[in-house]
Amino acid sequence: MGFLIRLVTSAVALWVATLIVPGVEVGGRSGVNTALTLLVVALIFGLVNAVLKPVIQVVGCVFYLLTLGLFALVVNALLFLLTDWIASGLDLPFQVDGFWPAFWGAIVVAVVSWLISVVVRER
Repeated sequence: MGFLIRLVTSAVALWVATLIVPGVEVGGRSGVNTALTLLVVALIFGLVNAVLKPVIQVVGCVFYLLTLGLFALVVNALLFLLTDWIASGLDLPFQVDGFWPAFWGAIVVAVVSWLISVVVRER
C-alpha cells in the first residue's frame, strides 16, 4: 500500500510541476490518458532515483561536500532529464525542454511530494 501512495504522490507532484513550470509538459487525449501517463512517468522517476541517485551520491561525495549540498540540485535536474529521455523512448507524451525547466521541475516535484507526504502519512 505504501508503494501506491508514494506513486500517486509522485504523479500528483509531477502534475503540479507541469502546471507551474514552463517547459515541463504532459500530453494526453483525455484526462484518464494524462493521469496514466503521469503514473508511468512517476514510476520511471522513482526507479531512476532509486537506482542511480545512491550511486551518484557515493561517486560525487566530494562535490556534495564542496558545494554544501547544492550539487544535489544539479543531480536532481539531470535525473529529471533522464526521466524525460526514458519516457520519450517509451513514446509517453511527457516532455522537459532543457536543463532549467528540469531544474525547477525537480524542485517543484520534491517540495510538493514532501508536502503531500506530511499531510498523508503511511501507517
